[in-house]
Amino acid sequence: MTESKQETERKYDAPSADGTTWLPDLAGVGGIVSVLDQGTQDLDAVYYDTDDLRLAGTSATLRRRTGGTDAGWHLKLPLSGDTREEIQAPLSDTVPDALRDLALSRTRGAELRPVVRIRSTRGVRQLVGSGGTALAELSIDAVRAKPLRGTGTRATWTELEVELATDTGPELLDAVEKTLTESGVERAHSPSKLARALAETEVGAPRLPEERVAETVVAGSAGEQVLRYVAYQVQALVKLDPAVRRDLPDSVHRMRVACRRLRSVLRSYRSVVDREAADPVREDLKWLGNELAAERDQEVLLERLNSRIEALPSELLFGPVSARLQVWDVGNSAEAHLRTLDALNSDRYLALLDSLATLTERPPLRAKAARKPSGLLAKAILKEYGRLADRVAHALGLPPGTERDAALHEARKAAKRVRYATEPAGDALGKPAERLGKRVKAVQKVLGDHQDSAVARDALRELALAALAAGENGFVWGLLYGQEQAAADARERELPAVWAHASRSELREALSR
Repeated sequence: MTESKQETERKYDAPSADGTTWLPDLAGVGGIVSVLDQGTQDLDAVYYDTDDLRLAGTSATLRRRTGGTDAGWHLKLPLSGDTREEIQAPLSDTVPDALRDLALSRTRGAELRPVVRIRSTRGVRQLVGSGGTALAELSIDAVRAKPLRGTGTRATWTELEVELATDTGPELLDAVEKTLTESGVERAHSPSKLARALAETEVGAPRLPEERVAETVVAGSAGEQVLRYVAYQVQALVKLDPAVRRDLPDSVHRMRVACRRLRSVLRSYRSVVDREAADPVREDLKWLGNELAAERDQEVLLERLNSRIEALPSELLFGPVSARLQVWDVGNSAEAHLRTLDALNSDRYLALLDSLATLTERPPLRAKAARKPSGLLAKAILKEYGRLADRVAHALGLPPGTERDAALHEARKAAKRVRYATEPAGDALGKPAERLGKRVKAVQKVLGDHQDSAVARDALRELALAALAAGENGFVWGLLYGQEQAAADARERELPAVWAHASRSELREALSR
């Protein structure tokens, strides 16, 4: 059993925990009316990580803490800016399975061991607004850190932390920080207690992804451009894993997109990354994307069909349409999510995570990777564009029907590859790459809606047959089928103009200037 919450906070280096004459009066700052002393707490936390600090290397932490108001296991995952997600589990002697699974994309199955023990004596103050509303909590921690492995040394320091209440906007942090800074209190140099403890106890500091990339490529080269993009997509996949496991909105879609981007770029830039090493990774990414597809396709279908039904006038809604759709979705969604979880808990997925880590930490770069990026990246983009042009021409030359539908789907996939190929080239090729990417994205959108319509028609036929077998009126399903056919026909009529806009020769010529 786990619970999750988001916390938005900033840390500061405090001069001392003995006396607070250095702490400015915050009453009147950012809507704060009063500052209430909440007493002290004694906190005792043991932090866990792998031997090579894989959690810390992705800015995540796992601790077992006693004392205070939230004793238990805490897995903290970075979100954006000053915000993190904290997933809590009850106290136990060993790492809870639920948290171990949520950390799996980061640990890659390596054993979690105690690395540092951090004890804090915490003085707590509540920052209160008008009407007695709690706006934030300010704490001053006297910290003692002790290494639990190796021959490191103990470390002590004092830090101040301001954590917003759930409904408080981030502007309060800015107002408080301005007052603290004017009083000589500066932002902490370390992002967390663990990061500082690892450094000061000499346990060791993890290498962050951007540092690993900088160590393995020539600065300003084609290899650097491509590898930074690859590393960013690998990080995206790793970060999305916990959200996918908990079935959070849009998480499956975003993870699948990260898989597609990685597959596409590794294919497009074979002149940079060795094909012999990259192709097996691409195959495993394809497998993972296919395993995620069932759940994502079900999400898209449900949203599309619901919107169609909601748009119908009530006098046309014959039979238990909404109930039939709900029954269909419950069965399919549950099965699809189980398929996703099976994939994420498989040995093949762990092997893929290891392969992706190797790809970014010890990249199999070809000799051309050391070259300047502009010419090499432009050539790769134009090669993908050529494939797209061939597929669009082939599809448009076919008569309407299933063969043309399949050809348009292949053109859609080619459009994605062109678009993804332009993304790592932004720094080197600038606006020409961006413009081509946007034009091709418009083509992809038209083709995507056409494909979604084709999938929706298959589902509607299935729903109509189920309704018929149950003795229900099938009018609505036939009506929606006709609407989807009309939508597909409209996209086919729209495609030539959108393609003409994306295939203008000056867009491609600008890439090589």
